[in-house]
Amino acid sequence: MKKLFTLTLTLCLSTLALAKLPAASDEVKAKAAETAAKSAWSGKVDSYALCKSQDKAAARYIQTAKVAGKELKASTATPPCADPGPFVYSVAVMPVLAASAAKPLEAAGAHSPTPTAASPPSGKLTDAVVNPVKKR
Repeated sequence: MKKLFTLTLTLCLSTLALAKLPAASDEVKAKAAETAAKSAWSGKVDSYALCKSQDKAAARYIQTAKVAGKELKASTATPPCADPGPFVYSVAVMPVLAASAAKPLEAAGAHSPTPTAASPPSGKLTDAVVNPVKKR
């Protein structure tokens, strides 16, 4: 009887755990993308450090082998270590962030700063359409 009760309880709790979660917001998606990019960069840095240490160990082995008078076979050519450089994350990488960073609509008659003056200061939408009054 205890086994049946435990099984039933486990099944009920597992269905709760499998319930659908709400969709992630744009900020969460952007943060996850940045974390993934930083993690990939960190992996490249670790690979670079490993490559450098392997080159150093191989050079030391060859040096000690030559001093000891050992005969060495020709080594296999390997590609040079590639330095990944500093971590740089661009908003342009994530289209969600680029859309959220878009310039806001300006009110009619407002003057744009010089860099954004290439586009008209107002759109064709009226303020009532852009900012509707919420009904209570």
